[in-house]
Amino acid sequence: TSPTPLTTTIMTTALMLKLGVAPMHLWYPEILQGVTMNVALIITTWQKIAPITLLLLLQNHLTTMLLMLTGLASALIGGFTGLNQTQTRKIMAFSSIAHTGWLMMTLPLAPPLTTLTLITYIIMTTATFTALNTTTMKTITDTNTAWTSSPTLLTLTMLSLMSLGGLPPLTGFMPKLLILNDLITKNLAPLSTALAMA
Repeated sequence: TSPTPLTTTIMTTALMLKLGVAPMHLWYPEILQGVTMNVALIITTWQKIAPITLLLLLQNHLTTMLLMLTGLASALIGGFTGLNQTQTRKIMAFSSIAHTGWLMMTLPLAPPLTTLTLITYIIMTTATFTALNTTTMKTITDTNTAWTSSPTLLTLTMLSLMSLGGLPPLTGFMPKLLILNDLITKNLAPLSTALAMA
């Protein structure tokens, strides 16, 4: 038997809480700020695999509107709130919230694209956390001291951060372009425009 709409909504909400999707994201930045870099890496990558897999398996029973609204809210909140941060872990937390929003937006429309985006996100996040851990950067102002000790590593850190931001021609741009294209082909251009501004 298929699950009832109420059951599906409750389960989806619980999974979105675990993923740190807006408006249930308030715990996420504070936890990431308080843990070590290695634990933060696990929370931002490994912790997302099981809930996203469950959502993909339940995809035919999910409320598309709920996923779209929370996805858009996450992308906007994660994108704009992250601009105001100086702590590297909080920047990564809001980046994770924004990326999860992109995943939620594409989940009901193109599950294979969700998988591709998740894999790309995990690779980029792992590279960024590894670089941040190696340079021991805690805040953005630490880039001054990191540059003198290891300019190559700092350059790679900045490139991985820009890739997470989705700047062309870096890797992070590709899934975002594909998601925007998919939304436009499904006649969701206003949603695509709002998401592109995040």
